[in-house]
Amino acid sequence: MPARRSAPGWMAWSGSSPRIPYGMLVASRLPELSAVFGANRQPLALIVGSTLIVVLGLLDDRFGLDAPTKFAGQVLAAGSMAFLGIQMVWLPIGGTLVLDPLTSVLLTVLFVVLTINAVNFVDGLDGLAAGIVGIAATAFFVYAFLLSVEFGFDRATLAALICALLAGICVGFLPHNLNPAKLFMGDTGSMLIGLLLSASAIMLSGRVDPSAVRGELLLPAILPLLLPLAVIAVPLLDVGMAVVRRTRRGRSPFAPDKEHLHHRLIELGHSHRRAVGLMHAWTALIAFSAVAVALIPWPLALVVFLIGLGGLALMVSRPEASLSRR
Repeated sequence: MPARRSAPGWMAWSGSSPRIPYGMLVASRLPELSAVFGANRQPLALIVGSTLIVVLGLLDDRFGLDAPTKFAGQVLAAGSMAFLGIQMVWLPIGGTLVLDPLTSVLLTVLFVVLTINAVNFVDGLDGLAAGIVGIAATAFFVYAFLLSVEFGFDRATLAALICALLAGICVGFLPHNLNPAKLFMGDTGSMLIGLLLSASAIMLSGRVDPSAVRGELLLPAILPLLLPLAVIAVPLLDVGMAVVRRTRRGRSPFAPDKEHLHHRLIELGHSHRRAVGLMHAWTALIAFSAVAVALIPWPLALVVFLIGLGGLALMVSRPEASLSRR
């Protein structure tokens, strides 16, 4: 999707990208986290993938790359991360299905590219993409912390670090990006945070072996494979609807339009900020309900989800006219 804003937007956001390696550098010097960086190639994989996607985003925001070129660049960034160590290694099919190297790389690239474009597609209103990814990263951090501290899954520590860094970037950027926005992320920012979100999900889901977990802890081991889909459910739904809508009309799936979920909320009479807030609330409800399944009994988690679902559905159906005029 073409960048929504002009040069100052991506120039402002691009200054945030060095915070990832800087944050990882600081963390590598902390006694409790230094062991994560010992013989682990995942930090290098993340830096390489992030650098490639930032370069791609800067070129796209500056020169307006065509869809095939952008797709090739996204595959290159995702493939580089996969070959360097950030990849899915198993799936819960027929017990535990260990993936062969080629399948592992292909599934990893597919998931990363899908997440990048899901975040990119949803970046249609001020504050929307940064808020959704910030909420998703926070949910991931809560769950990664649960795995690493409560259940002793040491491999989740790096994922928790990346989630914390990503949440911090989004929280710091969001106040300047809310309507009326002063800074804009462009494709540089949306693709970067999409890649980081997918990388943290893969590090959680791909590195936890359920065969090493006792029966009562099997759900916490398998849930990382479901959690990524939950936290990006809203962007993925938006992408799926956009692809179907555009292809049925004979248009390119990457052609921009004004029929995304957030645009539909505005058409219903919601103000810009209210539409963004509702999208944030839907994301938080889905993401933290999924995390709650590992923390509290699932019937209680379901009740909380249904109550939240009903409340949000009521808010969507009853826009306030006074807000819609703002």
